[in-house]
Amino acid sequence: MTTLVTRVMTWLQGERVGADSFENQYYQERSKPSGRRRRRWVVYAREDEASRVPPAWHAWLHYTTDDIPKETSGAAPAWRKEHVPNLTGTAQAYRPPGHTLEGGQRARATGDYEPWQPN
Repeated sequence: MTTLVTRVMTWLQGERVGADSFENQYYQERSKPSGRRRRRWVVYAREDEASRVPPAWHAWLHYTTDDIPKETSGAAPAWRKEHVPNLTGTAQAYRPPGHTLEGGQRARATGDYEPWQPN
């Protein structure tokens, strides 16, 4: 959720440079301040979810490149998976077998483990 401060700063100082397929809006400062780079930021379309920033826009936000990503229209490659948000801290988070929230019982060792023995 965009805060009031971010909205005001975006309105007063921001210059929109583009959007991505998730409808996030990307901005930079209108004028270049002396002695530093223009600030860059994203205004998320929905919840603030950093994993929803595509790689090209991430590179632009972090000054890896100064090239503003082009909007690509067309079908995604067949190998590309659907975006899955970061589920850490939620009930849907991955918990390996033996995790305390998954019963705390892990599979018995298979016997292929050999502890290191010093010479």
